[in-house]
Amino acid sequence: MSHPGTPAMTRTEWPPVVVLLGGPSAEHDVSVVSGTAIAAALLDAGLDVTQVLIDLEGRWWWLPRDHRRGDRAAAAYDDAPGLGGEGPHRVGDAIDRLASLAPAPVVFIALHGPWGEDGTVQALLDAAGLAYTGSGVLASAVGMDKTIQKRIWRGLGLPVVDWREIQVGRWRRDPGAVLAELEAFASGTGDVRLMVKPSRLGSSVGMTLAHTAVERSAALDLAFRYDTVALAERYLAGARDLEVAIIGNEPPLGVYGPGEIVAGHEFYDYAAKYTPGLSETSTHAEVDPSRRELIRKLARDAYRAIGGEGFARVDFLVTDDVAVLSEINTIPGFTPISLFPTMPAEAGLDFTAVCLRVIELGLERYATRTATTLGAEDLPR
Repeated sequence: MSHPGTPAMTRTEWPPVVVLLGGPSAEHDVSVVSGTAIAAALLDAGLDVTQVLIDLEGRWWWLPRDHRRGDRAAAAYDDAPGLGGEGPHRVGDAIDRLASLAPAPVVFIALHGPWGEDGTVQALLDAAGLAYTGSGVLASAVGMDKTIQKRIWRGLGLPVVDWREIQVGRWRRDPGAVLAELEAFASGTGDVRLMVKPSRLGSSVGMTLAHTAVERSAALDLAFRYDTVALAERYLAGARDLEVAIIGNEPPLGVYGPGEIVAGHEFYDYAAKYTPGLSETSTHAEVDPSRRELIRKLARDAYRAIGGEGFARVDFLVTDDVAVLSEINTIPGFTPISLFPTMPAEAGLDFTAVCLRVIELGLERYATRTATTLGAEDLPR
């Protein structure tokens, strides 16, 4: 399959855009909000846009060409036929349909969480020879897996929060041993509190601040509802939540922020993230210039360490003494209260401009890919 674009193509020459939203993960509703906001911005910019909703069962629905979310709740997207959706299509049929379009589209992946952000859908699109936004398979998988990214970052000397990993099989076989290990770990940190979370999920789903040893068992049980690996992290009392937006395929990268979140709850849980007015955000965190530059450098280093492409958000925990990497999101939220698409305003990029730049970078990455079709003459015979 050939694509009509090169990195130097003008916007009027861009192929049609297909926005993927929803997905079979616990972050389905957030993805609906992000994806419909992206689609609306691109429609307003005059692009040819199709929205494809993936439901909780992994079925694909083509929404009407003029679809806009308006004031609909995300839960309304549980009823795809009621929205005028055409389908359902199995994943293989849906990918074939996308691959058969002429001209071939560029796919804007607005999916959050497992299956959409972890390299799975990226691999499907790669196999079909389609251009798409954001990171490739490997960086997406690493970006979704907090245990692996932490190992990589620590191995490169980047600062991370101390943690312990727990496999679900070990938890079920010998919970007493796991709890004893966590007790020893917490005692060594000087604070009995631990942040417990699934390794491969976002939006703080399944995440608990366990205040005492008694609360750790329930916290692990909750995390294991969503994943087979859980993390128990050292709690940094009084730490500030700072975020950095990165846009680019390679140096020089656009680095924006840090912005800051003041959570409306004890920690930045799901409700604090997505309930309008509950938390406060700022696109410009008040930190001294040297600390600001350090945080931006660490964000660049973290992004490059996992092989990030296109865009990402890098999260930090910052105290008076230290700034440590918390995690990276290779498909951050594009909701009305998300910091990622608003922090680039410092460089004159509004929400729509960020979306357009992400597409441009996806086309650029596609145009410079290694050829995937080989002839007999290419084989080392």
